[in-house]
Amino acid sequence: MKKISLLLVLVLVLSMFMVACSPAGDNKGGNNPGENTGSNTESGNTGAPTELVISTWGFNEDLLRKNIYEPFEKANNVKIVLEVGNNADRLNKIRLGSSNVDIIQLAEGFAIQAIEEGLFEKIDRSNIPNIQNLYDVAKAPFGEEYGPAYTVGRYGIMYDEAKVSKPIESWADLWDSSLAKQVIIPDITTTAGPFMPFIVGQIENLDVKTDIDAIFNKIKDLDNNLVKIYSKSSEVVNMFSQGEVSAVAGQDFSFGQVKDAVPTAKWVDPKEGAYAIVNTINIVKGTKNKELAEKFIDWILSEEVQKANAIDKVDSPANKNVVLTEEEASGLTYGADVINKLILADWKYIHSVNKEWIDRWNKEISSGN
Repeated sequence: MKKISLLLVLVLVLSMFMVACSPAGDNKGGNNPGENTGSNTESGNTGAPTELVISTWGFNEDLLRKNIYEPFEKANNVKIVLEVGNNADRLNKIRLGSSNVDIIQLAEGFAIQAIEEGLFEKIDRSNIPNIQNLYDVAKAPFGEEYGPAYTVGRYGIMYDEAKVSKPIESWADLWDSSLAKQVIIPDITTTAGPFMPFIVGQIENLDVKTDIDAIFNKIKDLDNNLVKIYSKSSEVVNMFSQGEVSAVAGQDFSFGQVKDAVPTAKWVDPKEGAYAIVNTINIVKGTKNKELAEKFIDWILSEEVQKANAIDKVDSPANKNVVLTEEEASGLTYGADVINKLILADWKYIHSVNKEWIDRWNKEISSGN
């Protein structure tokens, strides 16, 4: 009996010693933007993951899951749900209150509409330290109360060197008679469409605020060269591939596909300057996950994510600390020497005249195309 009692005591002592010496968990610490700092740690959490709903575009989802969503989910006990579609449709869902979106990614022209309508939460920049690592154009496109841009692109000219009789160097070249029925431009309602009045103002030395009649007349003069006014970037790729067009005013994110289809295609930053295209990320008014949403924004701005997306040709990096090789940077809007030269459109003014410009465009420009 004494032997059994002694054995039990020894077992109890040994058990207490093992508990005291066991590790408390894998607490890595550090500055990882996706690292969980709350109670839902990877090692200790057994609760259901928090659902974070992100409204975004529907392209490159596999790469985005690999580079952004899955690492963030794992580090923060989160389940990311995507609501995909174009800018207008997704913004309308927010307006109507017909979705439970926490975070929304929008082009500038749609983001300013949402801000004017009070649809975004004001952010706490102290929770998003990676904002300080962005190029200036991306830090606060609509003021520091609202979200940053997570990628920077360009609006310029693509043309087929094999089909164009002389090099295109200026926005004004799109009006050249040698390009009769070889040009396409975006519709006024697209992301880059509102740039056209500004472009005409540049090449004709006109003011969009006081000389809008002359500007629209100049746009009408482009009709002889126009094949079509496009509303989707896929039309640009298809029409180039089929040899229907030789020159396009468009965004650089589609140039890779154009180049694959037409090896003689060339990208041009016009001598007057290419325009900045920035995609913004904001938190939707009324979300119950504001702090988590801010953590996600910080993660998507991190050097790690920005570089991964750049290498996979998903997005051009807005984080100025990202370093790419010449091959990795090919086809991207990359580097201070490129980004700091981009022209910034006055989106607040565009929003104020948006309806007027669209109505006039539909009557005078697109009616014949």
